[in-house]
Amino acid sequence: MDPTLEAVSKITVPLLGQRKLKGEKIACITAYDFPTARLADAAGMDLILVGDSLGEVVLGYESTLPVTVEEILHHLRAARRAVRRALLVGDLPFGSCQAPEALAASFRYLKEGGADAVKIEGGKKRSRVIQRLVDAEVPVMGHVGLTPQSVRAFGGHKVQGKTPDSAAEVLADAQAVEDAGAFAVVLEGIPCELAALVTRRLRIPTIGIGAGPACDGQILVMHDLAGLSPEPRPKFVRTYADVAGTLERALTRYGVDVRQGRFPEDRESYHWSAVMKEQFESEAAASSDKFLKAVTSDE
Repeated sequence: MDPTLEAVSKITVPLLGQRKLKGEKIACITAYDFPTARLADAAGMDLILVGDSLGEVVLGYESTLPVTVEEILHHLRAARRAVRRALLVGDLPFGSCQAPEALAASFRYLKEGGADAVKIEGGKKRSRVIQRLVDAEVPVMGHVGLTPQSVRAFGGHKVQGKTPDSAAEVLADAQAVEDAGAFAVVLEGIPCELAALVTRRLRIPTIGIGAGPACDGQILVMHDLAGLSPEPRPKFVRTYADVAGTLERALTRYGVDVRQGRFPEDRESYHWSAVMKEQFESEAAASSDKFLKAVTSDE
């Protein structure tokens, strides 16, 4: 774990708000299963998101749109078994962001999946849903700017807020999310100048992904950070490891060792005890004698 981290046994929604007031950055990551969530939590991540990006990253879909509540819930349960410190957030996938679907899914995330909060894409169009969730005691993290669930409406994964009208729209969406009661908002795929403006305007923390350094926190997809996702990766991704290369080399060596009879070796094998081995050899010898006698008598 990062030695500069404060001693906090559990990250909470109020604590993230305090981080913004103190000017302390918030480190967030996606994780979709037990082993990656365990590693992220042990490394001191403040927030772990089971995002609908799992559709592309883990399930092999071409976009996030086919992801279902059941799939998010399945991965959320796995992550929950590993996470002890971080705030665990579950994504509401495409088709579940309207009331009453959002309310039903959120209750399942918190009750069955062990989530601490949910994330919902959209600004002004989702403000009533966010308010309804918050009124039902469900902590909500918003998501504005480049929202992947709107990829068809956007005509692709295009940076938002590049024109005066588009920038004003992003700012209004972020403000609507805060006014509806969200505790934080993800800013994705917007110019860093706009993200800085939004961050100054809002009282709640902003979590950037492709939104520059001025945000109150940052989030990356685990597989992008670890070099597991295919290239080319988005411009905003910094790859901290080549896990894919390491795994590929390990798998190649394993295949060679198996085919050439070098794996497993004696040190990787189990053995009978001396008593068991002696008993087996004795019984095998007796069986061999019986077989020879049977063959001889037939002749």
